Amino acid sequence: MARKVGQIIARGDRRWLIRVYLGRDQETNKRKYHNQTIHGPMREAQAYLTRRLRERDLGRDLEGAKITLNEYLDRWLKTAVKPRVREKTCQDYDGMLRRYIRPSLGETVLAAMRPMDVQTTYQKMIERALSARAVRYTHAVLRSAIRQALQWRLLLENPVDGVKIPQQARGEMRSFTVEQAQPFVKAALATSHGPALAVVLTTGMRPSEYLGLKWQDIDWARQTVSVVRSLRRVDGRWCFCDTKRSRSRRPVKLQRSIVALLRDLQTKASAHDLCPETHDLVFKTSAGQPINADYLAKHFQINTRLRRVAANQALRSAPLGGHNRAGSRCAAESCLWQLGHASTAYAHVLPHMQDEAVARVEAMLFGAKV
Repeated sequence: MARKVGQIIARGDRRWLIRVYLGRDQETNKRKYHNQTIHGPMREAQAYLTRRLRERDLGRDLEGAKITLNEYLDRWLKTAVKPRVREKTCQDYDGMLRRYIRPSLGETVLAAMRPMDVQTTYQKMIERALSARAVRYTHAVLRSAIRQALQWRLLLENPVDGVKIPQQARGEMRSFTVEQAQPFVKAALATSHGPALAVVLTTGMRPSEYLGLKWQDIDWARQTVSVVRSLRRVDGRWCFCDTKRSRSRRPVKLQRSIVALLRDLQTKASAHDLCPETHDLVFKTSAGQPINADYLAKHFQINTRLRRVAANQALRSAPLGGHNRAGSRCAAESCLWQLGHASTAYAHVLPHMQDEAVARVEAMLFGAKV
């Protein structure tokens, strides 16, 4: 007798188990089924079964019923993610999935994954005291993978639809005041990494940007530095990459004090250069190796908030109120440009805007006259 391809089994009052036969596993030869519980009247269960059988006959989810989530994620990372994102981003996605998704859902058949399964996975993350940010980032990565599966017609329904994720608390944004920034600069300059910290505090460049600077990027006459690359550690090796975004490639104005600091650093570097491979790097260790941004963050108890510090110093130095609103707006636009966020629509006004903003920040931090 032929096996039924679809069944509706009563499981209680207004509760129905839908079973759809998906064929046999190619390796184990065991029968595989799609199971789904429906709550409501019989007609809703019948409608669901009819829809599943119709789409099953069309073969839309045929492959998704044969592969596990692990197998699909491997394919997704290789063919859909790696060709279009940075290597570091691809590694971040892979790491997030490996830590939080694959252990609990990896062996689940892709087409059999349900919202409740995903919700349970997120709940386990919360119970492990992981932050709401970690859960939300994991959800974003998984959601992107599932959307691609739908576009590839491996799934009939989206198993992340309806899943609840925790709200991320909005903590108070804290940053250095001028009074706090001044002693920080003074203390930082007394260390071997002082010049690097002084540059990020006054320019707001990303760690991968200022640690990837080369001497050729500095225009001593114009007192500017060009951000044209980033330095990243990938698979245990250092490599130069493109900037985070195309608009991140930008000239950044330097304070006179910073230019003098870099001049002195260049003189000392030329006299003690021990590593030909990195001789053109501006910032490096005493052994001539690139500096690890994580080390700086841990050793000096700082992180990317220094970018916010630089922005705050520039904005606080801007003229405020009444007839100076235009000047305040220009300061904001200049600050965004320095950080690599501004639209290129502002490029025609940026040179003098940067000059004024940089001079004011220098006066605040170093006591120089504007």
